[in-house]
Amino acid sequence: MVKFRKQDALDYHSQGRPGKIEVIPTKPHSSQRDLSLAYSPGVAEPCLEIEKNPEDAYKYTAKGNLVAVISNGTAVLGLGNIGALASKPVMEGKGLLFKIFADIDVFDIEVDAADIDGFVKTVKAIAPTFGGINLEDIKAPECFEIERRLKEELTIPLMHDDQHGTAIISAAALINACEIAKKDIGKVKIVVNGAGASAISCAKLYIAVGAKKDNILMLDSKGVLSTSRKDLDEQKQFFASSTTKATTLEEAMKGCDVFVGLSKGNIVNQDMIRSMAKSPVVFALANPDPEIPYQEAMAAREDIIMATGRSDHPNQVNNVLGFPFIFRGALDVRATQINEAMKLAAVYAIANLAKEPVPDSVNLAYDRKNLVFGPEYIIPKPIDSRLISTVAPAVAKAAIESGVAQHKITDWEAYKQELINRLGLDNKLIRTITNKAKQNPKRVVFAEADHYKILKAAQQVKDEGIAKPILLGDRDRIAKLIAEHSLDLDDIPIIDPRSPEEDERRSAFGDIFFSKRKRRGYTLFEARKVMRERNHFGAMMVETGAADAMISGLTRKYADPIRPALQIIGVQKDVKRVAGMYIMVTKQGPFFFADTTMNVNPTAQELVDITVLTANAIRQFNIIPRIALLSYSNFGSAEGDVPSTVSKAVELLHENYPGMIVDGEMQANFALNNELLKEQFPFSDLIDKKVNTLIFPNLVSGNIAYKLMQEMGGAEAIGPVLIGMKKPVHVVQLGSTVREIVNMVTIAVIDAQARK
Repeated sequence: MVKFRKQDALDYHSQGRPGKIEVIPTKPHSSQRDLSLAYSPGVAEPCLEIEKNPEDAYKYTAKGNLVAVISNGTAVLGLGNIGALASKPVMEGKGLLFKIFADIDVFDIEVDAADIDGFVKTVKAIAPTFGGINLEDIKAPECFEIERRLKEELTIPLMHDDQHGTAIISAAALINACEIAKKDIGKVKIVVNGAGASAISCAKLYIAVGAKKDNILMLDSKGVLSTSRKDLDEQKQFFASSTTKATTLEEAMKGCDVFVGLSKGNIVNQDMIRSMAKSPVVFALANPDPEIPYQEAMAAREDIIMATGRSDHPNQVNNVLGFPFIFRGALDVRATQINEAMKLAAVYAIANLAKEPVPDSVNLAYDRKNLVFGPEYIIPKPIDSRLISTVAPAVAKAAIESGVAQHKITDWEAYKQELINRLGLDNKLIRTITNKAKQNPKRVVFAEADHYKILKAAQQVKDEGIAKPILLGDRDRIAKLIAEHSLDLDDIPIIDPRSPEEDERRSAFGDIFFSKRKRRGYTLFEARKVMRERNHFGAMMVETGAADAMISGLTRKYADPIRPALQIIGVQKDVKRVAGMYIMVTKQGPFFFADTTMNVNPTAQELVDITVLTANAIRQFNIIPRIALLSYSNFGSAEGDVPSTVSKAVELLHENYPGMIVDGEMQANFALNNELLKEQFPFSDLIDKKVNTLIFPNLVSGNIAYKLMQEMGGAEAIGPVLIGMKKPVHVVQLGSTVREIVNMVTIAVIDAQARK
C-alpha cells in the first residue's frame, strides 16, 4: 500500500496549476477565423442544427464523450459526510481516472443538496450537458432512491459507482474463485459483513450470477439481518434471514464457503477463518485495513483464496477495473441507461479475461515470469491494457442486444482497435516500472543526500516501497534537513565517507581502487584519499556489493559522477563505450532517445554500439524497440559526413543484427509519420512499425531534441539513463525535480533487478 505524508498530498494538489484536471481545446484557435468559427458567428450553425435534431449534439459537441461525476459529499471515501465542496478533490480524482483509463472527459459537479428531491432536481436540470452520469459518494439509503429516480427520468447512462463498481469486480472474482475451489456458486454459503450501498449491491449481483438468496447471510453493525429485527430499512429487509442459528459474525462464519467484508478493518481473526468450509473464499475489502490482514489469513489456511482492496496483495478488487470501461462502452453506443445486462456483461468479461494468457507488460510490472489463472490471480490487474478492448465491447454489445443502444456497432474488430488507439502509453510505462520495482526493491545509494530534493526523493521511494535508500553526506547536515522538513527517515542508513567511523572501510575501498588505477597515475595514498569523495565512495559501495545502485548528479556537472563510476565499476563485457538514453513520456506513448549525453560525434560503428545498447535497455521494459537512425537526409537524398556515417551504421545493423527493427538514415518527420513514410519511401523497413526509438547522429542533435520535447512538447523526460555500465549507476540532470529523481531511482532498481 502506498505510503505518503500529509504534506505530500497537499503539495500534489496545490503545486503548479491547482487541482488535477484542466480543459483543453480540441480545435484550432490561433487565428481570427478559428475564433469566429468557434464562437460568434460560426457557432450559430451547429446550434440551429441541434435545435432541429437534438441527436446532432453528439455530432457537433463534446457531449458524447463527456461524463459528469456528481456528489453531494455525504459519504466520501472513509471521511463520511464532509459536504459537497470538501468532496471536490475526490471527484476531480475520479475524473482523472476516467481520462487515463478510458479517454473519457469529465466535469466534476458538487451539488449542495443532501435531500433526495433537491439533488435529483439539480442533476436532472444539468443532464443535457452530458453523455453519461457517474454518481459518487452519496450515503445510503438515499443513494438507492436517487439512482432509481434518475434512471427513470433520464435517457443517458447513469451509475452509482459506490454501489455497483465493487459489486461488478467482486462478482467476477467470486465466479472465478468458485471455479478454482471447485464449488457450485449456486450452492455456496455466503456471509456479507456490511449492509451499506456497496454490500447490498454486491449481494444482489451475486444472486444475478448464480448465488441463491437463501444462502446469503448479511450483517450490519448490530449483527445478522434477521426478520425479527424492526430497525431494517427496505433495502436491508430484502436480505433479512429467518435463521436463528447465527446472530454474530463469528457464528455466521462457521462452515460458510465465502466471506465478503465491506465493513471495517481487523474484525476477523484466524480462528474464524479456520472455522470456514474447505477451500474458503475470503474477500476482505475494507480499506486501508482489511477485515483480517492478508498475511494472517493466508497463515490460517493453506487452501484459502483471498482478495483485498489493496494493491500490495494479490487479487485487488479495484473499481478502476470496471467503471471507465463500462461508461466507455455505454457512451460509444449512446446507451440510454446502464442496465443489468450491461453490468453482467462487464462481470463476465472481467472474469474471462483473468483466464487469458497475461501480457508480458503485466508480468513485468509485478515481477512475475508468468501470472496464470489460479488462487493468486482470479481477476485482472488494474494496469492490464486489454481491459478497455475487452470490457467496453462487452458492455456495448449488451446494450445493443438489450435494446438500450441508439447507435449500432457492426465492425467489432475495428471498434476494438479504435479503443486500443484511444490511449497512448504515456502513464502506463511509469506505472509498469514502478510496480515492477516495488516487487523487489533494491539498495540505492544517494551520493548527494545533504540536499532537500534528494531526501524528499528518498522519502518517497522508501514510502512507496520502490527502493531501500542509503544516504551519503555530512550526518549532521542531513539530520538537520530531515528535522527541518519533518521527514521520516530515522531508519535509513546515513554514511559520512569523511567520518572517522568509516576509516576502515575507506581504506579498504582505497586499496581496491589502487589495484584498479595504479597504472593510471594513482598512488595508494591518493586512492585512499579520494574515497572521502562521495561519488567515489558510492561507486565503490556498488562495486563491492554494499549497495545495488547509485544515484548522483543533482548538484554536479554531468561528467563529475560518471568519471569515478567508469574508473571503479567500468563498462559491461564487450561494450566499448557507454551512452545516455532519455525516455520521453508522451501522449503517443514512450519514445527512447539516444545518445543524448555522452558521445559527441560517434563513428558508424559507435552508432551501431549505441543502437544495440539502447535496444537492450528498452527490452528490459518488455517493449520491442522499433528504431530510426536520424539525419538531415532521407536514404541518400543529401550528401555529407553525417548522412554517410548514419547510412553506414544502418548497413552494419542490417548485416549484423538481422532481427532488429531498424532503418535510416531518415529525417525525424518521416520516422514519426507512417503515412508520410509510406507515401514517399514504401520500401522502408519501418513501414507500419510505429517507431519508438530515435538514434541521433551526434550529441548536439540528441541533446537539443530531448530538451525541446521536454520544454515545448510537454513530454516528461526520464533520464538520462546511463547504458553500458557493468553495474547500475545513474546520473540525474542538474537541478532535477523530486519526481524526476524518483523516476531515475525506479529505473536504477529495474536495472539492478535485471542484472540479478
